[in-house]
Amino acid sequence: MAGEYRFSFGPWNIHEGADPFGPAVREPFSFKEKLDFAVKAGFSGIQFHDDDAVDVSLPVAEQDKRLAELKKMLDDMGLEAEFIAPRLWEHPMTIDGGWTSNSAEARKYAFERSKRAVDIAGALGTRNIVLWPAREGTYIREAKDPKVAADRFVEYIDTLLARDKNIRILGEMKPNEPMDSAFCPTTGHFLAIASRTIDPSRVGILIESAHAILANLEPSEEMGFALSFGKLWGVHLNDQNSLKFDEDKTFGSANLGRAFSQVYILDKYGYGKNGEYVGLDIKVLRTQPREVSMKHLVNSKRMFEMLVEKVRACNENYIEELRQKRDYEELSFYISKVLMGGE
Repeated sequence: MAGEYRFSFGPWNIHEGADPFGPAVREPFSFKEKLDFAVKAGFSGIQFHDDDAVDVSLPVAEQDKRLAELKKMLDDMGLEAEFIAPRLWEHPMTIDGGWTSNSAEARKYAFERSKRAVDIAGALGTRNIVLWPAREGTYIREAKDPKVAADRFVEYIDTLLARDKNIRILGEMKPNEPMDSAFCPTTGHFLAIASRTIDPSRVGILIESAHAILANLEPSEEMGFALSFGKLWGVHLNDQNSLKFDEDKTFGSANLGRAFSQVYILDKYGYGKNGEYVGLDIKVLRTQPREVSMKHLVNSKRMFEMLVEKVRACNENYIEELRQKRDYEELSFYISKVLMGGE
């Protein structure tokens, strides 16, 4: 398995434990400490929001200087930037969304910041721009026109595609949270939007396990759908206890069978062979002491690797035989035996 998959995480995955109900409970790690951990733990990619990479309030010339320093640091450590994601949802200007906001001023801010994110991606040597439409939705149904919102998705994506002919857009869809109802909530919705853009060949999908589950969908089926279009360009693996808030639990910790199904479909269809990363997006449990607050990443990476071994140990001929017999009860039991190490 060595070298067949490359793994990534974002610096926000190592955090201090603050949540909406309480303050930080751990001392922070420096950015350099997080990169050192990535190297030691066998990760080769780092996921970035634009403001993870550089202070976006600085003059552009100063940003460019600091980005060059960051690129050299990554290169020297054998790391690379997997993607840049414009973090639009935390700014006061985007309280009602970015590119779907009713405010022309807010939409202008979202466009300009996102175009700058494209430039940041170029400076760090990645062509991937990830869009999470965090506040591109509604709390009240009549607050925004859904037809206009769909048109604004297309306009926004076209603007980024035109900014740099090398970049590509990866939509990371989610049905709710922080908004009550998100526009473009699933893989299929975003691929439909992609078909209307100026260059559909540069618009694809990043699927997060928990986001699919929150839409009451199976992540592996969403992955299979995107794979059938040749559009699965990224994943964020994690886990989720049913239809709650976005928990971002350690991969395989809530539903091992569901984790197996994701690895099965990814490995079967050669995900990663074109350079795609196995990305993790996982929150540290608030209860973790600082000295062991990176275990969620190590454990998720190892869980994926162990499940690859289980997938490849499956008797595909037997699986197909059970499919043809429609003996799905036995198929279910067989997968359970594989996961439990039985014969």
